[in-house]
Amino acid sequence: MMITLGFFAFCGGLIDAAVGGGGLIQLPALLHTFSQYPLATVFGTHKLAVLAGNVSVIFQYLNKVRIIWKLMLPIMVSAFIFAFAGANSVAYLPKEGMNYLVFFLLIVMAIYTFIKKDLGTTHTRLQCGFKEILLGILLGGLIGFYDGFFGPGSGSFLIFLFIRVFGFDFLNASASAKIVNLGTFSAALLFFVPSGHVLWSVGMIVALCNIAGSLTGSFLALRYGSGFIRIFFLLLLVFLIGRMGMSICRDCSADICSLLQFEC
Repeated sequence: MMITLGFFAFCGGLIDAAVGGGGLIQLPALLHTFSQYPLATVFGTHKLAVLAGNVSVIFQYLNKVRIIWKLMLPIMVSAFIFAFAGANSVAYLPKEGMNYLVFFLLIVMAIYTFIKKDLGTTHTRLQCGFKEILLGILLGGLIGFYDGFFGPGSGSFLIFLFIRVFGFDFLNASASAKIVNLGTFSAALLFFVPSGHVLWSVGMIVALCNIAGSLTGSFLALRYGSGFIRIFFLLLLVFLIGRMGMSICRDCSADICSLLQFEC
């Protein structure tokens, strides 16, 4: 059981370090393995592992990529605050509608990235004024709340927004997403740890596997650059769309069967 879980954690770390979205690999594995625990406990264990993976690669990116700190720090602070609010909302807000919204957004991102062949191939020198910082704070807050409340795919959304809105290339966007996720993961754990929603022994094992995957993913991203990350990003989106589509169809089929049985 733990070997299989470790494999998924490694794959999640590898994908997350390069293009984000690794949570959609690791989290379902945790949910399946520890279905007897509350949802918040599984989420807290997952956040512990992804934070460890994120910390393990962030300095590799900082040594190779120039971060626009004037923009990133306000985004990180905004994401941190709203991620904490999102984590506090886990037990109170319904998640059913979130699956459909994320599924739709993934399709839009995939189509746009595929059509725009030059998307993320060059890094535009950003004029980082008040307007850009304010927009960054708004986007950071939205992604932060989503990451604290639900989480999977937040890194991919950040990468896409950094490329589309601020003109980053894929490599700079991936590195910047790690900075923001450092804040969102930490904020979520500030809720999950004090409330006892972390399986520490499991979390440490999953974290080690996630770190190994993250180091591999960051090496590939830095070695092969934005062109490689773009292809990897598209493949990830196609995989996530297929995975979420199957899950939604299965849930819809179950609802229809339940409704028919009720009517009978």
